[in-house]
Amino acid sequence: MIATGRMGFVGVDTRHSSIQKVFPLWADHLGLPSRELRGFDLPLDATDDAYVGVVEEIRDDPAQAGALVTTHKVRLFDAAGGLFDAVDDFGRACGEVSSISKRDGQLLGHAKDPITAGLALEAIIPDDYFASTDAEVVILGAGGSGVALSWYLAHRADRPRVVTLTALRQASLDHARTIHERGGLDPELFRYRLLDPADPAADASAFVSAAGAGAVVVNATGLGKDRPGSPLDDSVVFPERAVVWEFNYRGSLEFLHQARAQEAARSLTVADGWVYFIHGWSQVVAEVFDVPMTSGTVDELAAIAESVR
Repeated sequence: MIATGRMGFVGVDTRHSSIQKVFPLWADHLGLPSRELRGFDLPLDATDDAYVGVVEEIRDDPAQAGALVTTHKVRLFDAAGGLFDAVDDFGRACGEVSSISKRDGQLLGHAKDPITAGLALEAIIPDDYFASTDAEVVILGAGGSGVALSWYLAHRADRPRVVTLTALRQASLDHARTIHERGGLDPELFRYRLLDPADPAADASAFVSAAGAGAVVVNATGLGKDRPGSPLDDSVVFPERAVVWEFNYRGSLEFLHQARAQEAARSLTVADGWVYFIHGWSQVVAEVFDVPMTSGTVDELAAIAESVR
């Protein structure tokens, strides 16, 4: 375990995250060197210099053991990736950093989202879900979290029939395609869909409604958390027996409410981002403080978090 240092949190509005109540309890349970969680708030339109300043502060402050990065994973890598002494394979391939840690005087970057997205999805669907349903996956949003989930799905033994990523900008889809190609992933698995700029929510809704029974539909856009709204409008009819996964666990959560409204009538499985939150934070805590994170330990941390949810 790292002997000294506090945890950092790079986000948009870190003061209102549930981790502020959870982390001190986790620190006590794990015997971490500090219960303090320091927030580094950056707006969605932060400049490159702002990202560089945050990474330099974490690097140069001996009291800072490392940090978790949420919304800014891709932008932080783009702006400040050169400050890291090493970035793991996922980070280089996906072009993001979600975990910042220090070892032997080096600043290390990691992309934990492909791992944590997989752990969270495994808690929602069975191991043979796609083999037994021949279902497809629709990922609304081609940013860091959406691409990370697509990366995990490509490596899953039980793969979906097809994975479609949607986006408002062609540049986002091109970036996702580049990551898939860089990782040597099967190009036949993926589809890339640019939404109609005149009415993207209606276009996305029609696309989701046309997905086959049992489809896994994911909101990876950030809408409903960092900004109010949903990537779908109210014309959406979720496919029968779909798995509808909202990556967010707090905020206005319009997408989640749309799914809940159809849950019984369409026999949906609806999940929010709470399990993703648990796995995301526990994996980064393990990396920053160099502590083992077994499934049993994660279960203990989940119970602690649930007690103050």
